[in-house]
Amino acid sequence: MDLQPGYRRERLPDPESVGEDEVLVEAIRASIRASGPMTFARFMEHALYEPGHGYYRRPDPGPGRAGDFLTAPEAHPIFGAVIGRLLEQAWEALGRPEEFTISEPGAGTGALAAGLLGGLRDLGSPMLSAVRYRPVEVEPSRVDAIRARLADAGIDPFIRPEEPGPGARETGAVVANEVLDALPVHRVVGRPGRPEGIAELLVALDEGGSFAWAERDPTTAALAERLHDEGVTLADGQVTEVCLALDGWLADAARHLARGVVVLVDYADEPAALHDPVTRPTGTLRAFARHAVGGDPFRHVGRQDLTATVDLAAVRAAAARAGLRPVGETTQAELVATLGTGELTTAILRRDGADLQDALDLRSALARLLDPRGMGGFRVLVFGRGLPDGTALEGLRRLRRAGG
Repeated sequence: MDLQPGYRRERLPDPESVGEDEVLVEAIRASIRASGPMTFARFMEHALYEPGHGYYRRPDPGPGRAGDFLTAPEAHPIFGAVIGRLLEQAWEALGRPEEFTISEPGAGTGALAAGLLGGLRDLGSPMLSAVRYRPVEVEPSRVDAIRARLADAGIDPFIRPEEPGPGARETGAVVANEVLDALPVHRVVGRPGRPEGIAELLVALDEGGSFAWAERDPTTAALAERLHDEGVTLADGQVTEVCLALDGWLADAARHLARGVVVLVDYADEPAALHDPVTRPTGTLRAFARHAVGGDPFRHVGRQDLTATVDLAAVRAAAARAGLRPVGETTQAELVATLGTGELTTAILRRDGADLQDALDLRSALARLLDPRGMGGFRVLVFGRGLPDGTALEGLRRLRRAGG
């Protein structure tokens, strides 16, 4: 999610105008009154995914200039085209199978699908005839909107909306862009005097009935175990987030994949930096509404996005437990620089009707995608299953730097 200064200066709606979902707020309050304080992971699950009321269950998805935040696929179709080229390399490594199913959890507005399929078409890729694209959304109505968008672009014949059956074994890819950061997280605080060295921050109600933090003993030993396994000791009063949902999400997302790759793109960090008491004493939890970023998850419930920086070590461990092996890692800037310039840029600028404004838009988008302080610093992790031994994707090759 990009909040570059130049983008913030645009005339955007007032974030306070989004309000909150009053029905959802009252339902959460009722649950707390009946059962006591709840974990923040459960609160986040309600706030984002409650059917009919959660942020990601609204008819209109959040990404986009008219929404709450801007993702790389929304910035320009070239990002999706870059992912397409990376998947083309995996398709080649697999021996050019006749069917290559691309599943995209969190497909949102369909921007990534449009860029990916459009890029393959621009390049005349032989892989395009093999592609079956499956957009996956927690809100089913959004899939219809995605199909309509791709129909307008003339690339809807490649869509395969049906979910794979319980025993499905497919060849292809799973692509998740900025999905892991929205998985529910627990919040903990360092308390050296406690047996496990931490307390958990639960969501309670204050005397006026507003949401408030309450320190309690950890609701699960897995929280302290995660921090211990990663060599993390929290300072007294230091707050951080722990995502225990990664294993289940990744195993489910890749359950149908017999041969292929899983591509994960997100803002992420190593545990030592993620839980650093100096640079991140209050954790990484953020709220997004109308392109403004805030730190209060108890405002605009159901109307704002909630995210936390992804733990790279936890993702690698979850992938291993799901039977996936590492293929390679890079940054978004490196990936775009390796695959998004030259032939692909030329193909985009040679589209029928392309003009000077298209060239300027592309130049602006590349600057945004290549900026290591913003979107360019996002991490790209690729895991595989059933790949030939020694498979290496050229798109993951890190660029050589002068003096490096």
